[in-house]
Amino acid sequence: MASCRAPLVLLACGSFNPITNQHMRLFELARDHMHSTGRFEVVGGIVSPVSDGYGKQGLVPAKHRISMAKLALQSSNWVTVDEWESQQPDWTETVVTMRYHHGQILKEYEQSAGRHSDTSGNFASPSSPFPQLKLLCGADFLSSFKTPGLWLEDHVEELVQRFGLVCVSRGSLQPERAVHESDTLFRHRRNVFLVREWVRNETSATEIRRALRRHLSVKYLIPDSVIEYIRQHELYTEDSERRNEGTALRPLIKQAHQPIKSLDD
Repeated sequence: MASCRAPLVLLACGSFNPITNQHMRLFELARDHMHSTGRFEVVGGIVSPVSDGYGKQGLVPAKHRISMAKLALQSSNWVTVDEWESQQPDWTETVVTMRYHHGQILKEYEQSAGRHSDTSGNFASPSSPFPQLKLLCGADFLSSFKTPGLWLEDHVEELVQRFGLVCVSRGSLQPERAVHESDTLFRHRRNVFLVREWVRNETSATEIRRALRRHLSVKYLIPDSVIEYIRQHELYTEDSERRNEGTALRPLIKQAHQPIKSLDD
């Protein structure tokens, strides 16, 4: 039966400023849920930190966010950190990042199928189901679709129809309501997988940064290796929180003034 399951890679995009235990927990919850459907075999996870061009207040340089994510995920044997998005000179639309990684996955699939070897990679068998990529997110992500100017409608359509979402509930947010209230999400609801997190965890990167600025302990909220990295590089101070202060988010500027190009443009 397992051979009939489609290989699935989960991609999480975001600031990861800094990465927290909750960020990593989302991958575990999502993998369990997708396995339970009987339709998928999760073969990998990708953490893709946003570039510095995003313009969010308090966003520390990508090189630090990448390093912290890599330290945090040393304990994982299936989730990795990818630097492509973080290295782009400008903010990259989520759907463009999805296209890029989907292309990489297809290349791996084709190369593995061509080798006809079960030891050549995750998608080694030429007769295996086609690999899929889905966006992993928290429930607050669905609410962002309603923010004026933040999303282009055709991007939401492509994101949900072509790829799909795996959304993990968080706190009192109700992702079911977001699906109900959006015609696009409702139309493609079979490709939106809602995961209930019964063990509540309200940890947020915002609260982590606030505690660090106030010299309070964040032990057991983020990995010790990340805490040590933050200490060594003197991150998340009052000065760093003022970074990009008063600057509008790049998505609101970029998408209001120009059409979005595909990777082929």
